[in-house]
Amino acid sequence: MTTLAPAPSAPALAIGPHAVQPPVVLAPMAGITNAPFRTLCREFSGGKGLFVSEMITTRALVERNEKTMQLIHFDASETPRSIQLYGVDPVTVGKAVRMIVDEGLADHIDLNFGCPVPKVTRKGGGSALPYKRPLLRAILHEAVTHAGNLPVTMKMRKGIDDDHLTFLDAGRIAVEEGVTAIALHGRTAAQHYGGTADWDAIARLKEHVPEIPVLGNGDIWSADDALRMMRETGCDGVVVGRGCLGRPWLFGDLVAAFEGTGSRAEPTLREVAAVMRRHAELLGEWIGDESRGVIDFRKHVAWYLKGFAVGSEMRKRLAITSSLAELDEQLGELELDQPWPAGADGPRGRTSGNNRVVLPDGWLKDPYDCAGVSPDAELDTSGG
Repeated sequence: MTTLAPAPSAPALAIGPHAVQPPVVLAPMAGITNAPFRTLCREFSGGKGLFVSEMITTRALVERNEKTMQLIHFDASETPRSIQLYGVDPVTVGKAVRMIVDEGLADHIDLNFGCPVPKVTRKGGGSALPYKRPLLRAILHEAVTHAGNLPVTMKMRKGIDDDHLTFLDAGRIAVEEGVTAIALHGRTAAQHYGGTADWDAIARLKEHVPEIPVLGNGDIWSADDALRMMRETGCDGVVVGRGCLGRPWLFGDLVAAFEGTGSRAEPTLREVAAVMRRHAELLGEWIGDESRGVIDFRKHVAWYLKGFAVGSEMRKRLAITSSLAELDEQLGELELDQPWPAGADGPRGRTSGNNRVVLPDGWLKDPYDCAGVSPDAELDTSGG
C-alpha cells in the first residue's frame, strides 16, 4: 500500500435527502454495474459512496421484462438504492418513475442522456436526445413530477459532436425542471471513449448551473485523478466508470483520498486473484447458475490482469473457464507473488473515438422539432 500526502476532506454530496460522503458515484455501465459488482465496490469502500445500477429501459420496466426485473434487484445492504433509467418517450418515462415510487423499487433515479452506442442514438436516445430541447424538457418534467420525494438526477455528455454542443442548454433546462444534480462526461458522443475528457466543460457547467451539484466524469483512473478533477473544475463530486474496471478496490482508494489518509491499495496478484474468484462467485449466485456466472465474469479477466506478467496462453485459458473449479485451477497456476506492477493504472475498457454518430434521419435539422421521435424508439431490453 502506497501512502501519499493527505488531501483535505471533501463536503458531502447532497442527492436530495441522501448525503453521499465521500462525493463519489459508480457510473452505470451496461453489463458491468450489476448487483455483484456493486457489492464488491461497496465492500472496498466500506459502504461509502453511491453505486448506480446498469441502464434500465423504461419500456422494459413498465412491461416487467424478466431480465429487467432481475437488474433492478438490490441487495439488502444497498442504501440508497439507485436506478438509472433510459427512455425517449415522456409518457413511458413518467410511468416507469411512478412504478418505482409506488412499488418502492429505489431511493434515487438517474436519467441516461449520455450513452453513445449506435443502437441507442439511432433511435434518438442517450447522448442524441438533449439536442431536442423540448423533448428533453418534457422527459425531465414527467420524471420529476412523478418522482414525488425521490431525487431525480441526469447524466449527459457535452453534445453530439463539437459542432452540436448541448450541455449548457441541457443544464439550464434541468435546473428549471427540478433535477437534483447533473453528471457531465467531458466528451461528445462522437468521441465515444477516445481522446481526452474535457474537464474545462465540467467547470463551465458548474459555473452555468450554480443552483445544483455538478459531478464530473471522464478519465478518472486513480483517486488522485478524482482529487485533481475537483480542484481544477470546482465540481461537487466525481463519477467513476472505466477506471474501476478490474479495480473495484479503487473505491477504497477514493474513500481514503477524500478522507485525507492518503493510502492507496497496491494488491499483489494473489490478492487480485482472490477478488477475481469472489467476483465470479457473486455473479453465479446472482444469476442462479455457477457456469453462467463464470462465463459472465470472463469479460473482466483482462481488466483485472492488466500490467501483471501473465502470458497470452494463460489469459486465453482464463477467458474460457466455465466453472469455479476451472477458474480456481487456472488462477492457481499464476505466479501469485507478483507485486502490483508499475503502470497498471490508466485507461481500460473501450477507447475508440472520432466515430460518426448514428442518428435518426434529419435529427440535426432543427433542435426544436421533435416530430420524428415516437414511443417505438424505446428499447425493449435493459442493460445497454
